[in-house]
Amino acid sequence: MNKKITFVLVLALTAFLVMGAASAGFLDFLGGGDDTVKIGYLPSDHDAALFVADAQGKFAEKNITTELVQFNNGGDLMTAMASGEVDVGYVGIAPVLSSVEKGVPVKVISSAQTDGSGIVVTKDSGITSAADLKGKNIATPGEASIQYVLLTYYLDKNGLSTDDLNISAMKVPSMNDALKTKQIDGIITFQPYVSIAANSSDNVVLADSATILPNHPCCVVVASDDFIKNHEDTVKDIISIHENATKFINDNIKSGNSSAVVELLPDDIVSDADLEAKSLESFPFISGIDDGFKADVDAFQKLEVDIGILKNVIPHDKLFWEA
Repeated sequence: MNKKITFVLVLALTAFLVMGAASAGFLDFLGGGDDTVKIGYLPSDHDAALFVADAQGKFAEKNITTELVQFNNGGDLMTAMASGEVDVGYVGIAPVLSSVEKGVPVKVISSAQTDGSGIVVTKDSGITSAADLKGKNIATPGEASIQYVLLTYYLDKNGLSTDDLNISAMKVPSMNDALKTKQIDGIITFQPYVSIAANSSDNVVLADSATILPNHPCCVVVASDDFIKNHEDTVKDIISIHENATKFINDNIKSGNSSAVVELLPDDIVSDADLEAKSLESFPFISGIDDGFKADVDAFQKLEVDIGILKNVIPHDKLFWEA
């Protein structure tokens, strides 16, 4: 081949590759070069529908490539959503409300479950009532968590405030070790860690969240406004996947086959299969956004306003997105 022709072809090929790489980089900069949906979650039974759907390959069936990203608490997850690091999240309603109030552009796209938290104390602590919590060392997942809100409300109902306790933030998986070593007197946490802690003869459940605030909304599924705007069909698919996974969980629990759900959960959650099954059976799994759920969220918002966590109730158009 003529050397001049060869040179021209090589030059043209090089230019093509350079331009292609530049275009790919530009698309990545715009957020369009990576089709992976990043889904944030907590190491909790509350997110069981996500784990079930992922284990069953339901996202892949819809040609949705996902990356599941674990966070220590809902506040950290919402910070990641605010910075655009996460597209979708399974997270407590409390950090969502606080984030939306601060202007974080996210929407609730589905409910996930209700209740499912509890206060566990050591028997040696001498805590047998809410009044006994005064002056005690209690760990929570963090001030942004729904567990912190529940604790604040529980104390308020019983004539106390968070100032009356020594409250610390702690990674939830570390809480039981802290109880065992007597570093703390008690915890308020989510399932399965309530059941795990209560399974020890050294601990006792002081109050579960269904008693503290019956039928309270807990975890929800959220998506960033940008992701909804640019990937509406994918968001609709994710909502449908979540609904079907929730149905799978409820059908198996109802039929006495909770083990079929347990088998699909991550190893870092399941420390004991039988204990895990009991945990799953201890609170309701739900999906969708109906008027009843909205009313429950409104009631929860009003509670947060009353105890000084929220300034105002957030209107529905700022909080929910429905397909």
